[in-house]
Amino acid sequence: MLNMIKIAVDAMGGDGSPKKIIDGIILNHQSNKNNFFKIFGNQNEISKYLNNKISKEFYELIHTDKVIKSTDSPLEGAKRGKDTSMWLAIKSVKDKEADIVISAGNTGALLVVSKLNLKMIDNIDKPALSAIWPNKKGMSVVLDLGANIECSAKNLLDFSIMGSSLYTSLYPNDKPKVALLNIGSEELKGNEIIKETYQLLNDKKSKNYDFFGYIEGNHLMEGKVNVIVSDGFTGNVALKTAEGTANFITDELKKAMTGSFIGKISSLLNISNLKKFKKRLDPRLYNGAIFIGLDSPVVKSHGGTDFIGFSNSLDVCHRIVKGNLIDKIKQNI
Repeated sequence: MLNMIKIAVDAMGGDGSPKKIIDGIILNHQSNKNNFFKIFGNQNEISKYLNNKISKEFYELIHTDKVIKSTDSPLEGAKRGKDTSMWLAIKSVKDKEADIVISAGNTGALLVVSKLNLKMIDNIDKPALSAIWPNKKGMSVVLDLGANIECSAKNLLDFSIMGSSLYTSLYPNDKPKVALLNIGSEELKGNEIIKETYQLLNDKKSKNYDFFGYIEGNHLMEGKVNVIVSDGFTGNVALKTAEGTANFITDELKKAMTGSFIGKISSLLNISNLKKFKKRLDPRLYNGAIFIGLDSPVVKSHGGTDFIGFSNSLDVCHRIVKGNLIDKIKQNI
C-alpha cells in the first residue's frame, strides 16, 4: 500500500451507482495493481458488488448512507453535510489520506464542495475544468469547460500553464503546444480579453510549452496544437457541439450501414474499419474531466458513463498522480 496511488472514490454518484462504480474499480484493478481505492458510500450496497472480487489489501470501504443527489443545486448539495459520500471522499484528499478524488456525481456540487475543502494553488485565482479530446495525431487537453463563465486575461494565462502541466503529466514524451480558442486565426480577431491574453502568452517565453496563437473551432481536431484554452462559456459550447457531432456521425453511419441490403453487405466487408472508427469516437475512452487549480486534483467522471468509462477515468487518476501534476503547476506558475 505504501507505494500505491491512493484514489478516493465517491461510490454513490452518477447513474447506476454504486454498481457501475464498483464494476469499474474491478475492471481497472485487473490491469493495474498499483492503485489503492478508498471507497465512500453505503456499505451494504457496495459489498454485494465487491463480493470478494478484489483482495482487501487493495481497498478500504468507508460507510455513509448520505449522498448528494443529481437533482441538487450546487448549494443544496453542499448543505447536505459533511458526511455525504462526496464530501468524505474530498476530505480524505484534504487530510492527505488519498492522493486524488473521483466522483461521477453532481458536477456543480463537486466543484463547490471541492472549493470548500481544498485550497487554491498560490497565484492561481480560479480553478478550471479540463478534459481530454482526441485529435488526428493523438490527444488534446481542453480547458475551461464550464467552471468559469467569465475570465480575465490572467485567468486564461493561468489556464495555459495548468493545461500544459496537465498535458505533460499525462503525456510526458510530448511537449505541450498551446493555442487560444477564437473566432479567427488573425492576431487582431477576438475580444479585448482574448487579445490581451495573446500578448501575454506571446511575450512570455516558456520552456514548458510552445505558444501557437489562435485556433478556430473547425481546427480543434487537426492535432497541430494539444492544449486549447478558452473561457468556460465558450469551452462548454465547444464540448457539447463536439459530443453532439460525434453522436450524429455515429448514428447516421449506423443507419447507412443497416438500412438496406447493400449497406449491410458493405458493413460486413468493412467490419474491421468500422470497429476502429467506432472505438475512435467512443466517449468512454476519454471519460474523466479534471478540476485543476486546487492544491489536490479532483476528477469528474461523466454521470452517464458505464463501468468501462469509469475504469478509464480511474486510469486518468493514476496518470495524473504519477505525473506529479500539482508539483508541475506549482513549478510552472
